[in-house]
Amino acid sequence: MIRTWTLFIIILLFPVITFSQNQSERLISKKDSLMPGMSTSIPFTLENNSAENKIYDISATTSSPHITPILAKGEFQINAHQTSVYLAPVRIAGETAQGNYTITLQITDRESGISLVKNSTITISASRKISLTALNSPEFIRAGETIRSSFLLKNIGNITENIVLGSRNGIVDDDHLLTLEPNESKVITVHKVTSPDLPQNEFQNLNLSVYSKDNPKETQDVYVSTQVISIKPSESDIYHRLPIVASLSFIGMKNMGIYKDGFQGEIYGKGSLDKDNKHQIEFHAATHSPIELNTFTQYEEYFVNYKRDKLFIHLGDKTYSSSYLTEFARYGRGAEIRYDFNKVSLGAFYNRPRFFRDIKDELNIYSTFKIRKQSEITAGYLYKTPMKEEGNFRNTQLDSEAHLPYTKAKVKISKNISLSGEFSYSTTKDREGTAYMAQADINFDKINGNLIYMKASPEFAGYFTNTSTVSGYIQYRLSKKINVFANYIQDAKNFQRDTLFLAAPYRKYFQYGVQYKYLPSGSIMVNNGYQKYQDRLEPKQFDYYERFFRITVDQRIGIFQININGQFGKTDNYLTGFNGNSSLYTANLSIEKFKTLFSIYGSYGSTSRYQLQNQKQLYYGARVFSRFTDKTSLSIFYQNNYIPEEYFKDRNLFELIYHQQLFPGNSLDFSGRYSLQRGEIGDKDFIFSMRYTWSPNIPIQKIAEYTSLSGNISNLGIKKTEGIRLMLGSYLSVTDKEGNYMFKNVIPGNYFLEIDRSTTEINDIPTVVFPAALSLLNKENVFNFGITTAANIQGHIHLAENLEKDQTDIETLQNKTGKKKRESIIIEAISNDQTFRKICFIDEDFDFTYLRPGDWSLKLYRNGLDKLYKILTDKFQFTLKSGEIKKINVQIVKQKREIKYQQESLKVGYNEIKNKK
Repeated sequence: MIRTWTLFIIILLFPVITFSQNQSERLISKKDSLMPGMSTSIPFTLENNSAENKIYDISATTSSPHITPILAKGEFQINAHQTSVYLAPVRIAGETAQGNYTITLQITDRESGISLVKNSTITISASRKISLTALNSPEFIRAGETIRSSFLLKNIGNITENIVLGSRNGIVDDDHLLTLEPNESKVITVHKVTSPDLPQNEFQNLNLSVYSKDNPKETQDVYVSTQVISIKPSESDIYHRLPIVASLSFIGMKNMGIYKDGFQGEIYGKGSLDKDNKHQIEFHAATHSPIELNTFTQYEEYFVNYKRDKLFIHLGDKTYSSSYLTEFARYGRGAEIRYDFNKVSLGAFYNRPRFFRDIKDELNIYSTFKIRKQSEITAGYLYKTPMKEEGNFRNTQLDSEAHLPYTKAKVKISKNISLSGEFSYSTTKDREGTAYMAQADINFDKINGNLIYMKASPEFAGYFTNTSTVSGYIQYRLSKKINVFANYIQDAKNFQRDTLFLAAPYRKYFQYGVQYKYLPSGSIMVNNGYQKYQDRLEPKQFDYYERFFRITVDQRIGIFQININGQFGKTDNYLTGFNGNSSLYTANLSIEKFKTLFSIYGSYGSTSRYQLQNQKQLYYGARVFSRFTDKTSLSIFYQNNYIPEEYFKDRNLFELIYHQQLFPGNSLDFSGRYSLQRGEIGDKDFIFSMRYTWSPNIPIQKIAEYTSLSGNISNLGIKKTEGIRLMLGSYLSVTDKEGNYMFKNVIPGNYFLEIDRSTTEINDIPTVVFPAALSLLNKENVFNFGITTAANIQGHIHLAENLEKDQTDIETLQNKTGKKKRESIIIEAISNDQTFRKICFIDEDFDFTYLRPGDWSLKLYRNGLDKLYKILTDKFQFTLKSGEIKKINVQIVKQKREIKYQQESLKVGYNEIKNKK
C-alpha cells in the first residue's frame, strides 16, 4: 500500500517540479528594459516529463495595478515528455513607475487538482518626459488690469519629477518647486499686472519655464501674448512739433558790498523741422546777465545752427576750434559752414573772440579726407588778426597778422591701436614758428594706455607758444582682481586761454601703483609718486615739489558707500624755501535711502605747501539731495573752504536749489548760494535766482487731418440699442434711439473700439469680436455691427462601464474595486474667431457661456485619459442660435478588446535548452 502511494505521488509531482527549472537567457532578455505604455508577453517555460498528456488551468496576476494581464485566465495543454513556453500577455500602463515587478501564474492540474505558483520578474525602465502646453490666456485686457494665463503641466513619464517653475516676465501663482507623480497633471497660473499709464496699445508676453530639478539642462518654455489696450493713450498729434524751453529769471548778486539785480530771459530749442527728421535745427538766445559773469549763471549768448544730410551751418556764439595747436578752444561770435561729400569734407568758420582781447577776429578753412572708417587726414589754414589798440597786447607773439597752415591725421592701425598727430607752421610780420603733436592709444583685453606729446617753438603764434607738454597713462590687468597702473602729466606753460576762466595751476605729476578688488563691493589702491604744483597767478599762493605715498579704500556696505584716503609726503616749498612733511587724511560717506542721497566729507591735513611749515588744514562739508516726488526736489550743499590749488575757479560754500513742477511743461526753480569767485581767497559773494520755465512743443508742420468714425448698432432681438456707451481710446460716444454713434475729430491711427458692458444687458453680445481693432486712416470711417443675445453650451460627461461578455474576471474585479483615479479630458470650443478651453472631469457637468451665435465646433482631447477608456464621439459641430442653450452629452466607454489565442503551442526541446545554459 505504501509503495503504491509513493509511486502515485512521484508520477503526479515530478512534472510540476520541472516547471520551476531555469529559463533560457534568450527568454529572460525579453523581460528586461520594458517601457511604460506598451503591451508585451512574458514567457514561462513549462515541462511535462510524465507519460500522459496534461491540461492545466492557468490564472495570471501582477504585483501592481498598473500592470494588467490581458488574459487573466486560460488553459494550457502539454503533451507527454515535451517542454513548452507559455506566454502571459500584459499591458503596462503609461504611469507605471520604474522598478521591478512580479508576474505570477497559478498553475492547476485539471485532473489531480494539484496547484503550483510560478513567478517571473520584469523590469520597467525609467521614462522621463514633461509636457507643457498653454491652456487659456485673455486675448485683450485694459491697461491696469492683470493678465492671467494658465498652462497645463503634466508628467507623462513614469518617475516622480521635482519640477522648478519660473517666469521671466510674470509671477507664478504656485510654489516654484512642484512635485508631480507619474501621469499627474496640474494647471499652473501666471499673472502680470499691467501699467495703467501705458501710452499706447501693445502686445505683452507671458511665459512659463519649467525643468526637472534632476535634469536642469532640458528646459521647456511656452509663451502667450495678450493685447493690452491703453486707457490713457498718449496724445497723438496731427502736427509735427519742435520742443523748446523758455524761461525768465530774476537774479540778484552782492559782490564786495555792491548789490545788483535784474531779469534775464532765455529760450532754447532743438529738433527737426519735418516729420522725416531730415532738417535738424538748434537755437539758443540768452539776454544780457544783470550781474557779473560767473560759472553759476548764464552769460549772454545767441546762436542758431542747421543740419541736413551732409550740410552743417552755424551762426552766432560758440566755442570755435580749428586744431589742437592753432586754436584749440576760442569762444566767440561768428559763423561756420561744413559740407560732407562721400570721402571729402570742406569747411570754414569766421570768429570774433568775446573773452580774449588780443585777437580781433580769425578765419579758418579746412578739408578732411576720409581714408577709411575712423581714419582721416585734414589740411587747413588759420588766419588771425590782432587788436590795433596801442598798449593792449598781452600776447607778444601776435603783434601782426598771423598765418597758420596746419595738417593733422588720425589713423586706426588696428582695432586695438590708434595713432594721431598734427604739424603746424606760423608766420607773422617778423617771426616764424612751428609746433607738432603726436598721440598714441592702445586698448587690449589686459592692457590699455595713452601717450601724447606736444611742442611749440618760441616764435609759434598758435594756441601754444614756447612750451611743451607730455602726458600718458598705462594700466595692466594682472587678474580679475588686481590692476597695476602708472600715469604722468606735464602741463603746457604758455597758452592763450580765454579770460572768462583763469588758468589752472601748472602741474608736473607722476604716480604708479596697484589696485586690488578684494570684494565685488570693495577695493584698495596703493600708489607712490611725486607732484609739482606752481601757481600761474600773481602773487603766487604756492610753488612746491612733493614726493608722496597714498592709500585709498573704497567699500560699499549695504546702503553706505565709504571712501577713505591717506597721503604722506615730503615737500620742498620753493615759495618760502623750507622743507617739511605733508600729510592729508580724507573720508567720504554717502547714503541713498527713501529717494534721498546724503553725503558728508571731511579732510584734515598738516602740510608744508603754503606760507607756513606744518600748516594745519581742516575741510568739511555735506550734500543732501532729495526727490520728494516726481515733481519736487531739494538740494542743499555746504563746504567750509577749499584748498588753495582750486582758487582759480568759482567755488560754492553754500548752495540751496528747490525745484517744483507746477503742471506739465511748467516749473519753478529757486536757488541761493554763497560763493568764492575765481581768484579770490576770502571775499564771499551772495547770488540768488528765481526762475520760471515753460516747455511747449511748437507746431511747425501739419502731418495729418482729423478723421471721424460713425456707425450703427443693429438690434438683433435685444431690448434696446439706445444709450450704449462706446470707447475709442480716450474718445467716448453714446448711441441714439436708432443705435447710431459718432466720434469726431479723431487723430488718425490704430484704435480698439470697446463697449461699456454696464450700459447693455448681461447677455447682450456683439456680432463681431470686441474689442474691435480699427485702423482710422480715411477722413470718414464707418463701422456697423449688431448686438444679439448670447448662447450657451451645457453638457455632462458620462462614463459607461457595462460589462461585456468577453471581459475577463480580472477586469470585473478591477471595476468592482472602484479605485479609479480622477480622469479628465480637455474640451475645446471653436468658432471662426474665438477659442475656449476647459479641463473637465468625468461624471461632471461642464459649460461654455456668453458665446456668439453662429457655427461652433466642440473638440475633445484625452488629456492622458487611461487607455482603457475611449471617447465615443470626439467632435461635435452645430450652429448656435440667439439665446440658445445647447445640450451636449459626452460618452466615455471602455474599449472592447479581442484576444486571439495561439493556434499551436510553442514547443521547446528540453535537451536544446539544457545545452544552451
